[in-house]
Amino acid sequence: MSNYVVTIARQYGSGGREVGRMLSERTGLKFYDKDLITMAAQKSGMSSEALQKADEKAANSLLYTLALGSSIYNHGVEHVNLPINDRLFVVQSEIIKELANSGEGAIIVGRCADYVLSGMENLVRVYITADFDFRVKAVMERHELTENAARDLIVKTDKRRANYYSYYTGEKWGRADKYDLVISTERIGLDGAASLIQDYMAALDRVK
Repeated sequence: MSNYVVTIARQYGSGGREVGRMLSERTGLKFYDKDLITMAAQKSGMSSEALQKADEKAANSLLYTLALGSSIYNHGVEHVNLPINDRLFVVQSEIIKELANSGEGAIIVGRCADYVLSGMENLVRVYITADFDFRVKAVMERHELTENAARDLIVKTDKRRANYYSYYTGEKWGRADKYDLVISTERIGLDGAASLIQDYMAALDRVK
């Protein structure tokens, strides 16, 4: 089980990041989320602060996608004239591939990692979801927001993530057939979701 690469896509407020951390503690697999930005800054020489602002946001102009095609990360970081969002995606994708090819396994949250690593052996693609009202309550508690503010934040964040995924992959975010596991944390809880992913990897080991 040690060399599996688990990618976690998640609806906002569903607890996908927390599930990833729990899975990391259970399996010993390294967990990567915001630290990918630091790694991208070190690799590219770009400002960490600027990359923070660009993280998981599509570039403003679709002309770059039309010019480069949907698999933008295959073109490398030599495209210095790309918007910073696109340069971040390119560098993060290279880092994700390096982590996946290290043989040590990893848990990677967001960043279209399921698409970047498509076809890779030992890849487990997970989508974490939950009922909207459940997520509203979670976001209200986490950020001390009113119900209306939490609802607005969820809608905007999920839309941004969907646009980001579509922009860089040409595919629709959240399609069940793109994942190995689709898990509702509303029904099974965060700990239960981590256990289910761990059980799935153990089942894969048994059928190898």
